[in-house]
Amino acid sequence: MTEAGAAPVPSRVDVTEEAAALLRDLRAQHGELMFHQSGGCCDGSSPMCYPAGEFLTGDVDVHLGDLDIGGGAVVPVWMTRAQYAYWKHTHLTIDVVDGRGAGFSLEAPEGRRFLIRSRIFSDEEWLALQDAHLV
Repeated sequence: MTEAGAAPVPSRVDVTEEAAALLRDLRAQHGELMFHQSGGCCDGSSPMCYPAGEFLTGDVDVHLGDLDIGGGAVVPVWMTRAQYAYWKHTHLTIDVVDGRGAGFSLEAPEGRRFLIRSRIFSDEEWLALQDAHLV
């Protein structure tokens, strides 16, 4: 909840409707899901979708938020702290496009791949995140 007159705290992550639809399909096949934003090694810097708990997170990871994919289902999104240090000024949207994605991500056999669309937070959004002690 924000104080009267305070800017609402923006989300750090969102999902397009097309990506949410694919996530609903993947959830029906694999159960609860999670994302971990890859740091750029084997799979470039793609958001990697896994069955929940298959990719272990810990103190080196930051929970960016949860994607609302409809029907009361959410998908948590994680990123390593080291990568977060570079991306903390950006809002991320998970989208999907046609094409073969990363071999470790659940969408790979579907002929689709998740990707990140990013934008820099506005000054107002950044101040709201700072005021909420989220940076």
